[in-house]
Formats: sequence, structure tokens, C-alpha cells
Amino acid sequence: MKNVSKVFYITLVLVVIAVIFGGVYPEQFESITTNIKDFVATSFGWYYMLLMSATVILSIIVAISPYGKIRLGKDHEKPDFSTPSWIAMLFAAGMGIGLVFYGAAEPLSHYVLDAPSSEEGTADAFKEGLTSAYFHWGLHVWAMYGMIALVLAFFQFRKGEPGLISATLKPLFGDKMNGPLGVVIDVLAVFATVFGVATSLGFGAVQINGGLSHLFGVEIGFTAQFLIIAVVTILFLASAWSGLSKGIKYLSNTNMVLSVILMITVLIVGPTILILNMFTETFGLYIQDLLKMSFRTAPLEGDNRGWLDGWTIFYWAWWIAWAPFVGMFIARISRGRTIRSFMTGVLIIPTLFVAIWYAVFGTTAGNIEDSGVDISQFATELVLFNMFDQLPLSLLLSVIAMLLIASYFITSADSATFVLGMQSTKGSLIPPNSVKIVWGIAQSAVALILLYVGGLAALQNTIIIAALPFSFVMILMIISLFKALNKEK
Repeated sequence: MKNVSKVFYITLVLVVIAVIFGGVYPEQFESITTNIKDFVATSFGWYYMLLMSATVILSIIVAISPYGKIRLGKDHEKPDFSTPSWIAMLFAAGMGIGLVFYGAAEPLSHYVLDAPSSEEGTADAFKEGLTSAYFHWGLHVWAMYGMIALVLAFFQFRKGEPGLISATLKPLFGDKMNGPLGVVIDVLAVFATVFGVATSLGFGAVQINGGLSHLFGVEIGFTAQFLIIAVVTILFLASAWSGLSKGIKYLSNTNMVLSVILMITVLIVGPTILILNMFTETFGLYIQDLLKMSFRTAPLEGDNRGWLDGWTIFYWAWWIAWAPFVGMFIARISRGRTIRSFMTGVLIIPTLFVAIWYAVFGTTAGNIEDSGVDISQFATELVLFNMFDQLPLSLLLSVIAMLLIASYFITSADSATFVLGMQSTKGSLIPPNSVKIVWGIAQSAVALILLYVGGLAALQNTIIIAALPFSFVMILMIISLFKALNKEK
């Protein structure tokens, strides 16, 4: 295969070993990943909290500093994509399935089952459920994605380097990045990406299975999830074959339209005034408590450290594992923008959209729970569909949600195959279709193995482990960027 680098073969071998081990020894695989995950969450929780908060501070600094005028490309270049398409593609890569999966379930869980610091079932817990969701999906996530994307776009489009994670470290390590050290860095990035995206594919398959079960009585289990992943794999490989400007662009725009239709419909048929009031108050609380939440490590007994490990630390690790893929993808679609317009767009628009989304779905779920219908008893993947049952147009809402999950599933996997192809073909902007197909099948295989060995728990364990090594690379990338920016006139 043309242009294929050592990174492709080394990472593929590592992924195949993990898949085979998980398939042959599922219990040992789950036990090992659980032990490593517990160690990482307990020992490095403080580190993840500091790292994510640092990216927020640095992203604001770089946006308002004189560096903000620098263009991600040559000085005369114009952006490759229109702003609406750019925003739609940001979402498709950056969250997608997770928003639908957790939209109603997460705030409801914090409210009724396990509040971060309030008493469950109280008004304070209801509000805290929403602010926690804004925190997990808002500013911190997008600041981190934005910084990684900025590093990649700056070196690729401004400095003419290949689109590789290793190429961004040349200001620190020079030509060593062209040798074995560079290969190790790129293997880490590709490995984290495969497992990061596989986790989301696993969540998507579980929720599509949940929706089919709820609507048509399809049995929930590995067989159904296997068939769902098989069908979606064929669809996203067809999309990946068609290229970036066709497949991903059209699907991303479709996602955005479906998301807005679903959100507005729930806003209208749900408790509209309560949603608007809750959004206004809880978004204010989110801004007010941002500093406190950013540095919370729950160090003492009675601080509910289990909640922090299960939610915040898990999310921070998930986003870091997604960073090479999302960063690379956002960089690829952001050529021609100035650092200031890029960073402002990445920080503000998704954070606002996420907060409105969670306010709509979380408030509606909480309100239904308060009315005496216990939807918190259902598995995470079923909460949304049981919530729709209590609303007008429930069948239509469920069908739109299913289409949205499938569409996000395809765009996430499609974008990831593009990025993995790029990373394993020396930064080629048009990776060969054969390479993209191999990575597409590898991602789906990992998702299936993780579902087979332990369902959602195995998905979560793997994410927290895969993120740790890449987080150190991330720090080096940011240092490297500032070193290079200082040399710009």
C-alpha cells in the first residue's frame, strides 16, 4: 500500500493482540482493565483535573493575545468551509453519540441516584445535575480539543509540516521526530484514537439496541449489538470511501439539522417554561462554580470520591483519548481561519449548544421523575426512550433519536477512519481507501470485543487507561506550540 508507514503496522498488531486477548480471555481482560483503571483514576485524578483546567486557561490566553491574529495557513488563505458547515462538522466529530446517550440520563442520575454533593432528590440536586453535565461536556472539553487542533493546524498549514502528532514536536526534539521516537508518539496517538472511538461506537450500538428493543421488542444483547455494528460499519465505510468534502460534510449537516429538530420538539412538547427557567439559572450557576468544579478532587472521606471517578475523571480521560482524532479532524476543517476566530468559535458555540441540550433533556427527564413516573430505574441507554413515552409525539421523537444516533455513529467512525488513515500514511491529506477500510474494521472489532467482555464497564475502563500515555504527549504539544508561536513575527 502506498505511503503506509511503520505506525500503521505497529498499531495494527497491538490492536489485533488486544482484540484476540479480549476474545479468548474475556474475564481476565476485564479484570486486568478494571485493576489498571482503578489505579489510574485513584492515582492520577488530580493530574487529569489540573491538565484540563490548564487547557482552558491557555486557550483563552492564546485567543486574546497578539497570536490571535495569526492565520492557520498562509496569510492570504480563506477558510475551506463555510461557518455553518464548520460548526456542524465540529459537533459531528466532537461529541455526537454521547450527547444523545447521556442527554437525559446523566442529569437524571446526578439528581436522583448519586448527586455530587447535594442530597439526592432535592431541588439543589436537580440543579447540580444540570451544572455537572454542562461541566463535563462544556468549556473544558472544547478548550482541550481546541488546543490540540490548534497545534496540529498551525504546524500543518502554517509551517508546512505533515499532519502527524510527531511533527508538532519538532521545535522540542528536532529531527528525532523523524526516527523511532516519532513512531512511538504516533503509535500512542493512533492507539488512543482506536480505543477512544471504539468506546463511542460501543455506546452507539448499545443505545440503538435499546431503542429497537423499546420500539420493536428486539432483544438487548451481544447478538443484536454485533448486527448493528456490522450494518453501521458497512455504511460508514461507504461514506469514508466518498471522501471528506462529500460524505462527512453532508452527514454532519444532516446531524446538525436532526439534533436541532429533536431538541426544539422536546422543548415545545416538554415543560417549556421550566426548561427556560432552569437553563437560565443553572447556566449562571455553572459559570459561578466553574473554578470550584475545575479543581475538585474529593480528597477526604465523605467527599463522594466514587462519583468523581465514575463521572468527571472518566469524562476527562474519554475526551483526552478522543483528542488526537478530534483535534486532527478539527484542524483539517479549520484551514484559513485566524487563531482568534478559530478558538472563539471552538470554545463558545459548542459550550452554549451543549448547555441548552442538557437543559432541555435533563429538565424534561427530572420533571417526569418528579411527576411520579420513575424513569431513573432504566438502564442508561433506555432512559431517553422511556422519557419520550411520557411526551406527545413519542414515536416520532424515538425515531428521530434513532436516526440521529445512527448518523452520528457513521460520522464519528467515518471521521476517525480518515484521521487514522492520515496518521498511518505519513500525514497524507488523502489517505488510501484501503487503509481507511482496515482502520474502520479495526475500530468496529475493538468495539465488539469491549461489548463482549464487559459491556459499558469495559468501555469505560479502556478509555481511562488509553488516555494516560497520550496526555503526556498533549503537554509536550502545547509547549511546542508556544515555542513556535514565539518565533512568529
